[in-house]
Amino acid sequence: MIDVLVVDDDFRVAEINSAYVGKVPGFRVAGRAHTAAHALAVLERTRIDLVLLDHYLPDETGLTLVRRMRQHGHHADVIMVTAARDVATVQAAMRLGALQYLVKPFSFAGLRAKLDGYAALRRTLEGVGGRGEAGQEQVDRIFGALRTAGASSAELPKGHSAPTADLIRRVLHEAGRPLSAHEVAERAGLSRSTAQRYLKYLEQAGRLSLTLKYGDTGRPEHRYAWAATG
Repeated sequence: MIDVLVVDDDFRVAEINSAYVGKVPGFRVAGRAHTAAHALAVLERTRIDLVLLDHYLPDETGLTLVRRMRQHGHHADVIMVTAARDVATVQAAMRLGALQYLVKPFSFAGLRAKLDGYAALRRTLEGVGGRGEAGQEQVDRIFGALRTAGASSAELPKGHSAPTADLIRRVLHEAGRPLSAHEVAERAGLSRSTAQRYLKYLEQAGRLSLTLKYGDTGRPEHRYAWAATG
């Protein structure tokens, strides 16, 4: 599970954002804070992987908080979630290492796309060996993970749902080997036709790799694996 700290000065907004986070598989809210000082206190006593951070806080700005986090040795990743949309603030967030920037107001789908992208980044880092050295191809995969996963989550065609696409992704990711449409359907608890429809879309979108397995009948079996980039 990815532990999230939601930081927003508006109690109601923090509650809504927390509810959104709780709806995304693999994420859970480990804390909420309404000031920068409170956020630092939570980081001192709780293991946090990701901070959803508002910029406009009553005691200091979110960007100042990011600087203080690093000074105190807190390495939690940061996604800015704020109404601040001036270019100077966006640029400063990038320079301080914010991984994503989500402008208020936003929908659940918008936040989910950012969280899915972050989860993809973590999977990619794990896939290339965590703290080991990376070649150029692996570096490209790391830097591309946020962009490709976020886009695929936000741009599903009509008739396709993000939770079902994510379910298929998890099934293939956890399998560790290529699966047939029948195996995907069985493991995901979906009909074969539904599994095939999503697999076809995800393969065309470049999210899956497709291989053919030839058996005794002579008819090749399509087998799918989650692409290394996501």
